Amino acid sequence: MIYTIDESMKEKFPTKPTEDTIEAELDYTQKLLEVIEKEPILTDFPKVKEPLKLLKETVEDDLLELQQSEDPDARVGHKSADSSFFGYKTHLAMIQERIITAATIITGEKTLSTLIEKSKEEGIDIKEVR
Repeated sequence: MIYTIDESMKEKFPTKPTEDTIEAELDYTQKLLEVIEKEPILTDFPKVKEPLKLLKETVEDDLLELQQSEDPDARVGHKSADSSFFGYKTHLAMIQERIITAATIITGEKTLSTLIEKSKEEGIDIKEVR
């Protein structure tokens, strides 16, 4: 939406981080917010104003959770575009009868192959994945 209002904003935005850490993402997002907030034409536009408010709240929540956490492995994850959490994700594999055949707890990386491997190690014959 911002680019439809002012395409020159592309040149003003900070460079996206190459480091895949929550700290780098938060730093980038804070810089992005600073640039956007300096442009009254953007912050007064309703389709920018509300998402901007939500983004600011999310950053504040994430920073607070990072400061309070003693766990260096926990990460901020997203349940949806508007909902985040701090901690870990649990993934389960189960057979059609709803019996759990494998479980893994992660900080965010892909896990389907891990669940399939664990299920096969337990002797489960996997015919399909849904």
